[in-house]
Amino acid sequence: MQLNINGSTVTVAAGAEEAPLLFYLREQLGLVGAKFGCGVALCGACTVLIDGQPARSCVMTVASAAGKAVTTIEGLAAGGKLHPVQEAWLAENVPQCGYCQAGQIMTAVGLLRAKPAPTDRDIAQAFEDILCRCGTYNRVRRAVKRAAGTPAGSTA
Repeated sequence: MQLNINGSTVTVAAGAEEAPLLFYLREQLGLVGAKFGCGVALCGACTVLIDGQPARSCVMTVASAAGKAVTTIEGLAAGGKLHPVQEAWLAENVPQCGYCQAGQIMTAVGLLRAKPAPTDRDIAQAFEDILCRCGTYNRVRRAVKRAAGTPAGSTA
């Protein structure tokens, strides 16, 4: 079986098909941006993009990702340039401890692909099940709006 991870084809060793995608990414491929948080898809620390949509890699098997494009936080930057969401995260000083940041960034990328000009409500809905112990939610909202090119104070 093969996977498409960050634009590259990866051959999966026999016997690894039923492993959680998160563990395969971290332990076999060394892609450690997605984190193990809860293990039951509730916290969002393990979020990656599957065909451009946010997905919880802790509850997905390797086999379930076959034939799909998997993007991790490591695959966002291109040509030595950060993704606009990553740039916005830095500009708004979103990270504190950083544990949930990859999941938040991947959620923001997925949201902006689906809704290029999200409202505050859209952002709140997209992030309602992302747990951030540091409470950076207001900075997250500002960063998403910055990445979308909308004023941080607007509710549109």
